[in-house]
Amino acid sequence: MRALLSVSDKRGIVDFARALAALGWEIVSTGGTAEALRKAGVPVIPIEQVTGFPEMMDGRVKTLHPKVHGGLLARRAHPDDRAALAQHGITPIDLVAVNLYPFRETASKPDVTFAQAIEQIDIGGPSMLRSGAKNHQDVIVVVDPDDYPVVIEALKAGDLTPGAGPGSPGLRRQLAAKVFAHTAAYDAAIHTYLTKDVAGWPERITLALERRQELRYGENPHQAAALYATEEPGEPRIRELEQLHGKELSFNNLLDVDAAVTAIAPWSGADRAACAIIKHTTPCGIALGRSPADAYRRALATDPPSAFGSVIAFSVAADGAAAEAMRDLFVEVVVAPAFREDALAVLREKTNVRVVRLPLPISESEAGWDFKRVRGGFLVQQRARSDQATDEAGWKVVTKRQPTVAEWRDLRFAWAAVGAVKSNAILLARDEAAIGIGAGQMSRVDAAFLAVHKARQQGHDPAGAVLASDAFFPFADGVEEAARAGVRAIIQPGGSVKDAEVVAAAEQAGVAMVFTGLRQFRH
Repeated sequence: MRALLSVSDKRGIVDFARALAALGWEIVSTGGTAEALRKAGVPVIPIEQVTGFPEMMDGRVKTLHPKVHGGLLARRAHPDDRAALAQHGITPIDLVAVNLYPFRETASKPDVTFAQAIEQIDIGGPSMLRSGAKNHQDVIVVVDPDDYPVVIEALKAGDLTPGAGPGSPGLRRQLAAKVFAHTAAYDAAIHTYLTKDVAGWPERITLALERRQELRYGENPHQAAALYATEEPGEPRIRELEQLHGKELSFNNLLDVDAAVTAIAPWSGADRAACAIIKHTTPCGIALGRSPADAYRRALATDPPSAFGSVIAFSVAADGAAAEAMRDLFVEVVVAPAFREDALAVLREKTNVRVVRLPLPISESEAGWDFKRVRGGFLVQQRARSDQATDEAGWKVVTKRQPTVAEWRDLRFAWAAVGAVKSNAILLARDEAAIGIGAGQMSRVDAAFLAVHKARQQGHDPAGAVLASDAFFPFADGVEEAARAGVRAIIQPGGSVKDAEVVAAAEQAGVAMVFTGLRQFRH
């Protein structure tokens, strides 16, 4: 019985080889893997002794040889295959354990060169895996170090009898299927890397997904659901999610967590704390504060009744004071880039609240693609970048009245905040906190009316506030609605055929207006 071991990730490989050797297996290995096994005292045959050729070209060529692939692909039940093995002096290989050069990890490093990334494209590894997996009735193929103990136990139990046909077809097929999933994801990552700087849209998009966990149910209890993470370079966010406490995350929880991270992303790395309170993927409160607790209280004040059963996100580490401030509110999830021990002590007093650590991106200037499912396919667009909402290069005041210093501060906040609100979206703000949000309306004037109504409903006076609109005002009525409530400054993209009428309405009401030239629809 012969096993070929050649791994980049050497986690568990010594123990695996020792266990194989103890079961009477002959070990063939390559390069660094062979060296690691020799140092650990595991008997090993170097690959060049099998092929008759030295490893060459800095390791680029070492296993691409008929004595390797003949040993993997030979069908034990076929007389002609057995005769070819004998004629050419090829020993069958009954087990191959391979994992691949770390292409994704290398390509995602910010300072990696193209040449360095290319050198991490594994050729021999995928070839051996595919050969072994194709012939999995005769060859045990292992790509995941976590499967080493499973294989050893199955060998001890006689469930994977090597070189004797199907053996345990269920486990053999599972291992082979995992190989093809792994090599498909590996090739997808390479394809994504090689096409990322190509002008225009690529002819084909390869999307590899890895199951992270099964969920209790989907949007509704009768729908099954699971969480899958992308495997492309530069897409770390959901893969880095760590639940520290509470019930299992649901499908809707995860949607709201993503919306919450989107909402606070413009203030990632800022010197003050941001807090967003999310219901049904849109903010019902959002604010900046001197501390996480201060930001939370100010965000909660936007609309306290709607915050019941919400997801609450912080842009900075949550501390004990913030956790204490949330004590009396029923919260589904609290998400932050980190949690102080005093915060965890308080939050863990609530059995059901889900506590999620999720690092925020330092910058989204290199944001990738956004996928939306439609029947029979996907819509693909560039993901909206949080840094675009804070880029004032294209902004211009279009009214005679200029915003005051205080209004400019609130306009900047409101413009960054409104991008997280579902369209049609209107957000009223004062002192860098939302005081009224009109979300998801079919007309912009209704969104403006709702924002004013929600502000007054919670005791906020819209007089003197600023307003942000995620898209242009198609008519003057939305501006007139806001002006009647006392709004003093408006920020919006501009670009309507009726811009002149809209600006004239602002001029007549004495309202300052800023055009950004950027629309922030969120459907």
